[in-house]
Amino acid sequence: MYLSMLPLLAIGLSSGLWGAQPGAAPLDLRTSTNQVGRFEKIEFDIHGVGDYESPFNPATIDVCLEFTDAMGQRSTIPAFHIQPYERKRIQGRDWFHPVGLPAWKARFAPMTLGRYKAVAVLKDVHGERRSPPAMFVCVPSNSKGFLRVSGRDPRFLEFSDGQPFFAIGQNLAFIGSGQYMTLSKAEETFARLAANGAKYVRIWTGCEDWALALEARKSAWDRSWSRRAPVVPIPDDPARKCLRLDGSHALQEVNPSHPVALRPNTRYTVQGKSRIEPASALWLEVFGAKAAASGSAGLSGWHSFRHEFTTGPNQHWLGAMRFRLEGPGPAWLADLSLKQTDDGPELLWEADLNRPARGFYNPIDGFMLDELVSAAQRHGIYLQLCLLTRDLYMEALQDPASPQYDQAIADAQNLLRYAVARWGDATSVAAWEYWNEMNPNLPTDRFYTALGEFLDRTDPYGHLRTTSTWGPSPKDCRHPELDLADTHFYLRPADRNRLEDEVEAIQDRVRWLREQAPNKPAFLAEFGLADDQWRITDEMKRSRSLVDVHNALWASALSGASATALCWWWERMDERDVYPLYRNVSAFVADVPWTGGELRPVTLGAADERLRVVGLQAADRAWLWLFHRAAAWKHVVTEQQTPPELSDAAVELRGIPTGKHRLEWWDPHTGEILKTDLAQAGQKGLRLVAPPFRRDLAVKIQRQ
Repeated sequence: MYLSMLPLLAIGLSSGLWGAQPGAAPLDLRTSTNQVGRFEKIEFDIHGVGDYESPFNPATIDVCLEFTDAMGQRSTIPAFHIQPYERKRIQGRDWFHPVGLPAWKARFAPMTLGRYKAVAVLKDVHGERRSPPAMFVCVPSNSKGFLRVSGRDPRFLEFSDGQPFFAIGQNLAFIGSGQYMTLSKAEETFARLAANGAKYVRIWTGCEDWALALEARKSAWDRSWSRRAPVVPIPDDPARKCLRLDGSHALQEVNPSHPVALRPNTRYTVQGKSRIEPASALWLEVFGAKAAASGSAGLSGWHSFRHEFTTGPNQHWLGAMRFRLEGPGPAWLADLSLKQTDDGPELLWEADLNRPARGFYNPIDGFMLDELVSAAQRHGIYLQLCLLTRDLYMEALQDPASPQYDQAIADAQNLLRYAVARWGDATSVAAWEYWNEMNPNLPTDRFYTALGEFLDRTDPYGHLRTTSTWGPSPKDCRHPELDLADTHFYLRPADRNRLEDEVEAIQDRVRWLREQAPNKPAFLAEFGLADDQWRITDEMKRSRSLVDVHNALWASALSGASATALCWWWERMDERDVYPLYRNVSAFVADVPWTGGELRPVTLGAADERLRVVGLQAADRAWLWLFHRAAAWKHVVTEQQTPPELSDAAVELRGIPTGKHRLEWWDPHTGEILKTDLAQAGQKGLRLVAPPFRRDLAVKIQRQ
């Protein structure tokens, strides 16, 4: 009888029937709707998961949703652990306060119509638990779907429904409470970009502690550029860390990188542990009050302390909080916590000295990215998210055969899994960018292969994958698991012997990208002027002109790249109201057949040497931008010269059908159509004589 039970036991364990944690609550899956549009978000709450020490580690707790569509096709998406927040605008600042305790959620965007069944599945060391199914229906919507590499012309992008997409936009890389671009400011900027035809924004989500960073050491004790806090191993427990205060460091500020939001008229509790030498005392100072933080005075060993305070009617922020040591002996401080007195969520998570830098996803930063992704969705903006904090990983990527390299892959995969779970449903997420400017000399091929193959299995929406380096990287442009070819470039004084102006720089870098990856979308994802130390120049700060940005936008839009150059220096551009510059270039390229498969750079015969000519042509159409070399930044701004008028500039266009062609001449600065006329193309091409202009001129050509 005992032997005959063994097969039955094996069946029970493999199906998860007997694997649940003893006494665990039933797993329950809920959603607020039973109908969702195609490519639109449906959100699920998952109850009964329980508490886990490492909720972001799928090796500890793996929660996912299994979907079955009307055709019986199955798909799986990971769920995610989240701390919900409430948001307000108070005293000109973004105020984020946690709401309730952390929870488990899942987000999904169905891509096929019809009825779906969803089941939550939990796996941990105790086995597997499954929820009862939740049913919903996917109905038609107006969404174009997700961005992808075009199946008709892999040099460009298109949506799931096949509509082409050309990326016009810029960087808004640093978003945070201490930055020029706060969350609220970024949302306003999205609206202004969209209203002017710009639809693409690159954002860093790995800024360490100066701006938004999902995975980074954010500390209440110091900053990445000034690591001076006296962090030491805990006496008698060297595997863990604490703070040590002594005569040379008797005052320690509590200063999180995110200002701590509080509710008015609410009672809060500060608590922690301290160890004090005899004849010394440790004091907590908060809201002007002084409370003992030394437990039982004069006793050795660790002691707990606790202090409660109530906020006033207009107190929305923690403000100054510090620990002060008095006496000759040292003190040690650990496990600092701040919560609402009714045991709400942790507010001082940045004070945890034992929190891992990799593998913990900062809750306020995650909420900020939720808000940014939602705002982008509302305004039709598409985001390139630079996910990983480079300096947490770079040292581990020296040797592909090392355990450190393997761990870096595993940690990066976990973060990508979390990103897919929390933001992958959003069509406003265009691309996952692994790094900002990784060292191009590191052996990263294996890393990118592992991450690409992981996303092939994990990201059902097929988001674009890309990366960037601090110098040109042909191997990354060509890597088969990276969808976009990307490079960054800044025109600096050191380049004066190689590149004359911003238009030549655009042409040079796009030519390089197309040489490295002729059959991939090509992005110049950072571009601008800079000094030789990569900083904004003094004349850029002083001048109201955005000549460089205007020229970069038009040159890149017609260069054969897959996007306009994504200019840097967003603060300068915002202060000088860059947004109308996007409107005219967007209107001019609106009818370019990006994914028609026939688009190519213009072929020129004779051209006026005073011009740079950038353009694209198809079978019976062409789009040209004529740039007066004397209108470059260095001439107009640096040398304070006014370009002379060109009244007889001529260009010969080759490779165009014979016959009559309609010419539509545009003023790139106003968007005005200056003139339309007809011209005859012969066997040698079409000769264009431009109307008089000083800076630049654009022309659309179409065979009649």
